[in-house]
Formats: sequence, C-alpha cells, structure tokens
Amino acid sequence: MSLLETLAEQEARLVFRSFTNEDALALGAFLLDAAREQYLPLVVSVRRGQQRLFHAALPGTSADNDEWIDRKSRVVDRYGRSSFRVGETFRSRGQTFENDSRLDPRVYAAHGGVFPVNVAGVGMVGTVGVSGLPQAEDHAFVVAQLELFLKR
Repeated sequence: MSLLETLAEQEARLVFRSFTNEDALALGAFLLDAAREQYLPLVVSVRRGQQRLFHAALPGTSADNDEWIDRKSRVVDRYGRSSFRVGETFRSRGQTFENDSRLDPRVYAAHGGVFPVNVAGVGMVGTVGVSGLPQAEDHAFVVAQLELFLKR
C-alpha cells in the first residue's frame, strides 16, 4: 500500500459516531496525557468547525507551534483531508504545496499533524492536531491516539 493509500485508509477508518464539545475536551485531554507520558514537546488542538474547543501547550513548545497548528488546520478545513495527506498529494505529483497550491504559505501549511474529525453519516466537523515534532511523527502520534480513543 502506498503512503497516499495508507493516509486515505486512516481517514476512512478513524470516524466518530458523534462529536460534541465534551468529546472534543475528552479527546484533547487524551492526547495531552499521551504526550505527557511520552515526554513529547507538543501543542494539542481540537476544533469543531472554526471554534477551538481544546488547546494546550507542553514544555518545549512556543508560539510558533500555535501558528503551525493554525496553518495546518486551515489546510484540513479547506481540503477535508489530513494536512499530511494534502502535502503528500502535492509531493507525489512532483510539486510542492507552497509553490503549486496558489495559497499563501504564511496562512496554510500542508505538513503532517492535523487530522479531520469525521462523523459517520455527516462528514468532517472539525480537526484534531499537534505540533512540535517532525511532520511524519506529528501525524503518526495523532493517528495512534485517535485509534486508541475511538476504541474506548
């Protein structure tokens, strides 16, 4: 399976039955606890629509990580796919998101770490993401935690 196929499969599989403010808070706390347990310098953000419902920054992060989360979240909002998948789609065509998307790279970043919150029968309702590690690691952390959270 190619990386793009794997990323698409993750999005198809990691779907919520519903997603309330309470779910967002629980998800954010779940990711934050996992980051703490692993001593990871991460910013964690969970949004429904354009509303930020959970945001936390662990030691080792900075305001730059907040900006990365915002830029990656805008990509997910615009494309309805994980920020890593969007960037990889451009790379698979021999392009770069920064040069070929026609979007301002100061506003949008197609780097791994933000994932769509999809609800069965509804579609995308928000985003969940982290910033602080290399992009593939940010993405892998979010996917691993979503897998565990959705099994609960």
